[in-house]
Amino acid sequence: MSSKFIAEKAYNRADVFVCAVLPDKTRSAVKKLFDGGFVTLNGKPAKCAQGIAQGDVVEVDAPNAVECAAKPEDIPLDIIYEDKHLAVVNKPQGMTVHMGNGNTEGTLVNALLYRLDSLSGINGVIRPGIVHRIDKDTSGLLVVAKDDAAHLDLSRQIAEKTCRRTYLALLEGKLKTDSGTVTTYIGRSTQDRTKMAVVSPDKGKLAITDYTVVKRYAGYTLCRFDLRTGRTHQIRVHAKHLGHPVVGDPVYGIKKQKFNLNGQLLHAFRLAFVHPVTGEEMQFEAPLPLYFTAVLNKLTEE
Repeated sequence: MSSKFIAEKAYNRADVFVCAVLPDKTRSAVKKLFDGGFVTLNGKPAKCAQGIAQGDVVEVDAPNAVECAAKPEDIPLDIIYEDKHLAVVNKPQGMTVHMGNGNTEGTLVNALLYRLDSLSGINGVIRPGIVHRIDKDTSGLLVVAKDDAAHLDLSRQIAEKTCRRTYLALLEGKLKTDSGTVTTYIGRSTQDRTKMAVVSPDKGKLAITDYTVVKRYAGYTLCRFDLRTGRTHQIRVHAKHLGHPVVGDPVYGIKKQKFNLNGQLLHAFRLAFVHPVTGEEMQFEAPLPLYFTAVLNKLTEE
């Protein structure tokens, strides 16, 4: 199975282009695709360092799925849609998406392996089916690929920004404007490498987030965020950049929390994309979790 991509602009390196159209794959995974002969440029085998011109056709062949190293676990999972090509899951707060950094059990992947009959293998043994991620303590919607062709097409939609992801967050304080766009570059913090930060263009990647105020409370603002890009911790970093961090955020938020929370009040409530096989426009919504609405119910509306 393969997927073709047409370059809308020039790239200095072919591997940089493939990383752009397959945003959930690591650089090392992309290199393996090139080394294994799975990438062609205008019909000929491509090399990582080759340049890409506007209009060039890059084809990525999906390698055969491999046996997953993660073990299936009988973990409750809210699957709100499923067919033979994909599934849409409402991930709870506190669940890590896939193995890594010492997490070998209790992840979304462990639950998916138990609940679903198949998962795409293009992402290898650690992240089967995972097209995009949300943070451990962020709740909400994720689309999961059940075969490699669907995975490649969904990854393309994310790269081309036709897959729309919308979040709700409760922010500290009162936003001055009712709507706006945050445009920065995000990269690793020079002061703490475990954190992301707004950095100079040469130190990070472009990050664009649209925001709209949904409701104002005394001392807080419920806000909708629409991602134009998908950088690590993007909404949390941009909320801090606005001067109004997400309530409950243990990394980017204020130290003293008024509410007894286990993480940030950030929820991926809407997900829209085109079905990779049928071409149908699909949109899903997941209601705010109870711990989120419990906090809202304690607040006084302005």
